[in-house]
Amino acid sequence: MGKLVVTEFISLDGVIEEPRWSFDFDQGDGQAFKGDELRAADAQLLGRVTYEGFAAAWPTMEGMGWFGEKFNSMPKFVVSTTLEDPEWNNTTVLRSVDEVAELKERFDGDILVAGSATLVRALFEYDLVDQLDLMVFPILLGKGKRLFAETAGAPTTLELVEARPTGSVVILIYRRS
Repeated sequence: MGKLVVTEFISLDGVIEEPRWSFDFDQGDGQAFKGDELRAADAQLLGRVTYEGFAAAWPTMEGMGWFGEKFNSMPKFVVSTTLEDPEWNNTTVLRSVDEVAELKERFDGDILVAGSATLVRALFEYDLVDQLDLMVFPILLGKGKRLFAETAGAPTTLELVEARPTGSVVILIYRRS
């Protein structure tokens, strides 16, 4: 059974929106960490907004080696009620979060979720997230889309399984407890 892994670049104040700012920092072995995440993954799961950004950028990226090849060729699932004809290869549209549990049964490797704050909140509400990988950057942005907004849901407890400083960032890995 696959594991649903949410992976995010995040500021100290919780912003994940348009993380171009992440390139301003020494990520140490952060790129190796991202490579390991992708190697362990069998599929990607995205919200519509993140999907549209990735679909516009990734197919045109050259020189990304095995990372770009796998990222572009692996199965992609986008949760959307409005997307009709996804153009990025190997993309399937899911009409609701209810369909995500079936994905975990379908794949043996990880299912990566990047960005997609609205989707991530829903995945936590449906108790579908197995692991949360955060690369925390030493910047306070003050505004922007935050990973977790205030919700009326029950508190969610996570277990810290790894904390690794690298360069000027900290990699934090949490699992459901």
